[in-house]
Parts: sequence; structure tokens; C-alpha cells
Amino acid sequence: MGWDTLFDGKNLSNWNAIGDADWKLKEGAVVATKGNGFLVTKTSYVDFRIKVEFWVDEDGNSGVFIRCIDPQNVTGDTGYEVNIFDKRPDPTYGTGAIANVAKVDPMPKAGGKWNTYEITAQGSRFVVILNGTTTADAQDDKFKSGYIALQYAPGANDAGVVKFRRVEIIRL
Repeated sequence: MGWDTLFDGKNLSNWNAIGDADWKLKEGAVVATKGNGFLVTKTSYVDFRIKVEFWVDEDGNSGVFIRCIDPQNVTGDTGYEVNIFDKRPDPTYGTGAIANVAKVDPMPKAGGKWNTYEITAQGSRFVVILNGTTTADAQDDKFKSGYIALQYAPGANDAGVVKFRRVEIIRL
């Protein structure tokens, strides 16, 4: 089995939107600038590697949620959040971290440029690679399977732009 494309910049047929984020297709990306919400996969996954290309401005707040057990209620209590938030008030779990599971130090900055996350979830092990550098490598067994969600939330100063342009997954 090879990589499956979940988002190619052209349509959102593999995703359901929840919340009120203003997701729009624009120039080969899906973009949000206001509201608060998620794009959630229509399929649940167990063990996988996902590649996500994203762009946030410096105020942006986003994340890639994995193994979300409830596709209608995506939170850090119902799945794992690989954070994208350069101005998070507590940078311990900022960009590159898995919120409440794997801290990041030093926190890399993602704002103002295209970035690539490669996230592996295999059994209880999680590895996060941002732009070729491992930022988190942790064990946790709270959630064994679930949906994947891309987040838009108000960031610093209740502002921020978030874009995703390519999302691919391979089952392990």
C-alpha cells in the first residue's frame, strides 16, 4: 500500500467541517482566517504516518489532531494535538509538541512560511518531525485509533491565518 491523498488543494471530499471556521479553497490550499473549527477526516485510522504541509502567520493557532475518538467533538481530551502555535502563552506545548504528552524545547517557529509535519502514530509511540527535525518522540496509550482533524482557532490577538495545501497518509 502506498500513500493516500487526503487533500490535494482541489476539494475537501475526504473531510467534514465542524465549528464555524471560514474554510475556503484558494490557490491550491484550504485557508481559514476567522471562526473556530476543524476539518475532520471521514475515515478513522489506527497506525499511520501523515504528511501535512501548512502555513500560518505569526499570530496563527492551529494543530493537527490525531486519533480523535469523537469526530464531532475534537479536543485535547478526545485525541492528540500536534500543535502549531508559535505565540502560545506557555510554549512548553507550542509548535512541534504533542499537547499534554510531549514537550518541545526549544520550540521551533513556523510562522510566515510553508512547513511540513510528518507525524507517525504506531501503537503507543508517536514521532513528530517538523521540516526534517524531530520535535517530539513519545509514548502514550490513551487513544488507539480515531479521526484526523486540521484546526483553525483564533491565535494571538484573536487573529491569524492558517493554510493547508497537501495532506497524505499511509497506513502502517
